[in-house]
Amino acid sequence: MTVEATTERVLRLLALLQRRLSWTAAELAAELGVTGRCVRRDVQRLRALGYPVHAVSGVGGGYRLGAGTRLPPLLLDDEEAIATAVSLRLASGSTIAGASEAALRALAKLDQVMPSRLRAEVRAVHGSTDTLIGPVAEIDAELLVTLARACRDGVRVRFHYPGRDGSEQERTVEPIRMVTTGRRWYLMAWDADRADWRTFRLDRMRAVLATTWRFPAREHPDPVSFVQRAVTGAPYRYLARVRVHAPPERLREVVPAQVGRVEDDRDGWSVLLVGGDSLDWLAAHLARLDHEMEVLEPPGLREAAGRLARRLAGLAGATSEPDAR
Repeated sequence: MTVEATTERVLRLLALLQRRLSWTAAELAAELGVTGRCVRRDVQRLRALGYPVHAVSGVGGGYRLGAGTRLPPLLLDDEEAIATAVSLRLASGSTIAGASEAALRALAKLDQVMPSRLRAEVRAVHGSTDTLIGPVAEIDAELLVTLARACRDGVRVRFHYPGRDGSEQERTVEPIRMVTTGRRWYLMAWDADRADWRTFRLDRMRAVLATTWRFPAREHPDPVSFVQRAVTGAPYRYLARVRVHAPPERLREVVPAQVGRVEDDRDGWSVLLVGGDSLDWLAAHLARLDHEMEVLEPPGLREAAGRLARRLAGLAGATSEPDAR
């Protein structure tokens, strides 16, 4: 019996043990076409590899695959692999804490060893499925897998990205982490051409290619904080700083991370930083917070709040001066 044949038989034994809760020794021997003694030797081989195969007492005896202290590799048949990959693709957009990152890691591992014929099946299922609620900016799962692998393996990525003037430019980056706000996906990376940290929206990336160029690890900012600062401030014309009479943990319950950044101030107050293209829009949204507030900057936000107050007073039927502009 060759080593290859023995290895193949042990893997078949593992697949059988994963398929059903309990097997008798005679059943396993019949399935594998070997003797009961050979089954016992193969069980010992699985145990040596870390698979917790337990002996089942009782009439006939047998074996059962149990839970151990660590998770050993799993064997999946074609249908199980397709179902798992589709589920991981859906979970990669989950809003459950930690689920997206873990799903991406698992999907990257599964995609790496999955035959091309099964990849086609997964794409077909995923392409024929819609979700009722999902991120505003839809991201191709293949892109997520590519970037997840690049972050894991520490290799540079090239892609086309629109500049401020709207023209597409080729960018070469060293990816560190993907961050999702629930509505959009972002990549925090070191821009090799600009020698600085940058944030990129995944839905704006085109022709993404992971290279074989490995880069050394470098110290980097916290990805979540870095992306949050970029999302809440950089894209907008105005950046408001407002003191809010509420502790940070309470304010964060009503102000999503993709909308504003909450900082601790003192004596039960917080500082809220939020961006917008219109001061009137900012005043209206800040007014929805059920807390005492004080505008720190910009000064024009106080004027916008005054205009909003006069309009609301008129809407309530109170006597007020016309809104002078």
